[in-house]
Amino acid sequence: MKGLNKANVIRLIVCLILLVIGVSVGLLTNLFTLQDLGDIKLDIASIIRACIMAVAVIAVETLLVLLLGLPKPKSHRVRSVLSIISSLLKYAAGIIILCWGLSIIGVNISTIVASVGILALIIGFSAESLIADVVTGAFMIFENQYNVGDIVEVDAFRGTVTSIGIRTTCITDVGGNVKIVNNSAMKNILNRSDKVSCSISDFCVPYGTDFEQLESRIPELMQSIYEAHTDMMKNPPRYLGIQSLADSAVVLRFMVEVNEKDIYTGSRVLNHDLLLGFRRMGVECPFPQLDVHSKQ
Repeated sequence: MKGLNKANVIRLIVCLILLVIGVSVGLLTNLFTLQDLGDIKLDIASIIRACIMAVAVIAVETLLVLLLGLPKPKSHRVRSVLSIISSLLKYAAGIIILCWGLSIIGVNISTIVASVGILALIIGFSAESLIADVVTGAFMIFENQYNVGDIVEVDAFRGTVTSIGIRTTCITDVGGNVKIVNNSAMKNILNRSDKVSCSISDFCVPYGTDFEQLESRIPELMQSIYEAHTDMMKNPPRYLGIQSLADSAVVLRFMVEVNEKDIYTGSRVLNHDLLLGFRRMGVECPFPQLDVHSKQ
């Protein structure tokens, strides 16, 4: 499998070894029998059992996350679900370690929850933002607003969604910069992956060009450009007409449909091929000129 590289194999082996050791010691010490103890016992044996339990839980969580990361599904929806499950496992592991560890040393968890209450715990730990992030993230996933692999734009930051967690979403731009955004802050999202995008090229030609002859030869040029880049272009580029009358040139506009990830590459390729194609037809791209008139 593609995701099964050398580093992952080593991590899998280490996790399995830790898991086997933790389970073996835990069974020998009756670690996996949760008892409702009434007194707190902070002796060496309880601390060792708690440490073994924590190592075992972390090993299981790491193993599951690695297994979830092995497949590389093409569907953005499936990748989003796997990312959410991986994030959920990390939070679940922390909660299990906390509750199980307190139980091992003799703390009655049910009594704490009953006396303090869920609402008091939320307010006491200032978790309002956490709840907002979790709820917002859940609604975004259910409503399919964006998925892992989608190209989105948030607060003028454009990039690819690389992971979706319980609390945060990671977006990576073309330069490798990663922006971590709380799910509750993912507002006014522009999802650029839903539809085919268009690459635009504005090409300048001299005013003295024979436009009737030039426009009659453009369809052939568009077809040749498309045949050279069928892997990127959805269809032949289109000539949209004269965009503007500039100071030193007539600006022609061309457009081609591409995937969003190729929108900038498409413009560069179109500029390159138009320049070469127009030169073969005897049309050079003009440079700025300044005419000076003298009364003498």
